[in-house]
Amino acid sequence: MKKALPEAEERISWSMPTFWKGHNILHFAASKKHIGLYPGSAAVEEFSEELKNYKTDKGTIRIPYGKVDTDLIRRIAIWCYDTGNHA
Repeated sequence: MKKALPEAEERISWSMPTFWKGHNILHFAASKKHIGLYPGSAAVEEFSEELKNYKTDKGTIRIPYGKVDTDLIRRIAIWCYDTGNHA
C-alpha cells in the first residue's frame, strides 16, 4: 500500500488502519478468517468482475488469508486515490 500510495498518510479511522490524503482513501482490518478491505462501494462496483471470487458487500471486500492478490489491491488503492472515490 505504501508503494501504491506514497503520498498518502497512514492514520487510524473508524478504529482501522487507513490511508488518507484529504479524505479516507481506504481502510483495512484483519479478522479471524479474512482481511477486510474497505475502498467504498464505487470501487467494489468498478472492480466487480475481478472480485467475483471474493465475498463483497457495499464498500467491503473480504479477502481470505492465502488468497491475497496484491496487484489487485494495489490497483484498487490507486483507482480510489486517482478518482477521488473513497471509503
